[in-house]
Amino acid sequence: MNKMFAVALCLWFALGVGKASSRADDTNTDHTAPSYDMKAQSLVDLAAVQKKFVDLANALPADKYNWRPSPDSRSFAEVFLHVAGERYQILKLGGATPPASFQGKDFDKSTTDKAQIIEQLNQSWDFTQKTINGMTNADFAKMIPKLGPQANAGDVIYILVADAHEHLGQSIAYARENGIVPPWTIEAQKEAAKKKAEQK
Repeated sequence: MNKMFAVALCLWFALGVGKASSRADDTNTDHTAPSYDMKAQSLVDLAAVQKKFVDLANALPADKYNWRPSPDSRSFAEVFLHVAGERYQILKLGGATPPASFQGKDFDKSTTDKAQIIEQLNQSWDFTQKTINGMTNADFAKMIPKLGPQANAGDVIYILVADAHEHLGQSIAYARENGIVPPWTIEAQKEAAKKKAEQK
C-alpha cells in the first residue's frame, strides 16, 4: 500500500468519517432498526463498476494502454492494475488474505498487456466477491481497532466502493481525452435514438 493511501486512510478513521451519527447526542439518535443491507448493496455497486472497468478496458486500443495525461500521472494500464491491486490491499485491512501470487510492490507496473490487465481485473473481482459474500452481518460490525477507535469491517467495504468510483471516474476522463466514448454511453445513446424513432 502506498504511503499516501495509508496516510489518507488513517486520517479517514481518525476523523471518524461515517461515524458522526454514533457520536450524536442521544436525543437525536435514530433507534429504528437498520434497513440498509450493506453486503448486498456493496456487491451490486461493485459489480456495476467492475463491468464498466472491463468494458472500458476492452474498448481501449492496446496501443493506448501506455497513455498518460502527464509524466507524473498513472497510465491507463497503471490505473486498471491499481484498481485490481487495491481490491486485495483494502480487503486485507479487514482480515482477508490476498492470493499468494499477488505482489503488491510495483503491481501497477507489472504489465501493459491488454489481455493480462483485463484478466487481473477479473481475478481481483472474483476475490472481492468471495470475500464479501463470505462475510456475515456480524463481520461487517466487527471492530478493527488498528484502523481507528470507531473503525469496523463495514468501513473497509465502504472505502472499497468509494475507491472504485474514484478510479472509474479517472478512467472515463482518460478515455474521453483520447476520444473514446464509454461503451455504456454508446448503448444509452442507441437506446435513446431507438425510442425517439419509435415515437415518430
